[in-house]
Amino acid sequence: MLITFDLPAIVFAAALVFARMGAILMLLPGFAEPGIPVRIRLSFALAFSFAIGPVIAPLLPEQPSTLSGLAGYVAGEAVIGLMIGAAARMLLSAAAVAGQVIGYQSGLAMAQAFDPAQGQTGALPATFLNLLFILLLFTTNLHHLLLQAAAGSYALMPAGEVPMWGDAAQWALELFIAAFTIGIQIAAPLVLFGLVFYLGLGVLSKMMPQVQIFFIAMPVNILLGFSIFAIALGTMAMVWLERVEAFTATLM
Repeated sequence: MLITFDLPAIVFAAALVFARMGAILMLLPGFAEPGIPVRIRLSFALAFSFAIGPVIAPLLPEQPSTLSGLAGYVAGEAVIGLMIGAAARMLLSAAAVAGQVIGYQSGLAMAQAFDPAQGQTGALPATFLNLLFILLLFTTNLHHLLLQAAAGSYALMPAGEVPMWGDAAQWALELFIAAFTIGIQIAAPLVLFGLVFYLGLGVLSKMMPQVQIFFIAMPVNILLGFSIFAIALGTMAMVWLERVEAFTATLM
């Protein structure tokens, strides 16, 4: 019994799957961090594409007869992958938003450190939250859901079909708003603390104008800010993890 392979069809299917999965994994949180070499990311994307290829193959369109048609299919899949990966990356930016707000409220806004998740310097709380969220992504096995969502995106955005760009833009806008909202929600305990603390300092400065209240209260501000941050850290992490899980559910 001879087993024949349609090599052009296999290459076409592999190119389509890798175009989308490679684009997603170039931006997906936890897999696309600047500290991971590009070759390793591409190798993992290729291995993942081969793993899910047999499952995705029946969902792919027929092989086009022209090279321009093939290029159009591959470019469309890459654009869809970049859109999904960028949407997931936006959720991680909630940590940067929350960290900056926490830094301002706790007096640590000027304390800068290199953030490997963002590839640039940022406030210390933002750097800490970025690293913490990436760590929790793997320790809670949420990265498995992200990979399942990447593979399940073909049900939401079929291969070879032009996405409804209006709906896609609305979806991306809602995720952008959600990322900013989550960042503010995560920093809410420190925002409330800052309002009460600075209001109290303002009253004291009016009562004792000869004393440099803000200079004296700065160590207290940092100490109380760190204490509230430590107490609320578990809840902050749960809020972000639940939102990422909800995001994966929209793609599967």
